[in-house]
Amino acid sequence: MNLMDWGECRRQFIRTVTPDKEKINSILDTVSKRKKFVENQQVSKDNVSFIIEGYYEIIKELLVAILLKNGLKSKNHQCLISYFYRKHSDREFETNLISEMSYLRNRLNYYGEAVDISFYEKNKEEIMKIILFLLLLVKE
Repeated sequence: MNLMDWGECRRQFIRTVTPDKEKINSILDTVSKRKKFVENQQVSKDNVSFIIEGYYEIIKELLVAILLKNGLKSKNHQCLISYFYRKHSDREFETNLISEMSYLRNRLNYYGEAVDISFYEKNKEEIMKIILFLLLLVKE
């Protein structure tokens, strides 16, 4: 697993903030709307990259909410993933999948590389489980 070092995250990209329930609820509202939008799309090889990008954005937003709930804010997406793994080291598979989704999203955004539909087909159920788990963490 190739995660950013949490110590480096703490030094360079993480700051302490006051937990903000209103902001967390706003993030949850956005997540709900984005999730509904993504799930209503008919997945094809032409749009699967954007579906994966949408699911990654949902996961990223939930990780932002989890940090915020715990009084932290990150300037770096990779530190969101490192924080998740630091708190849930028993979730190595999930961490790897989130990290892979981040990589694929970046390849799409910066290099125009499409996501293969087989990635979606292979990982759709696990992506849904990750989203549900993160929602539980935000709401607990």
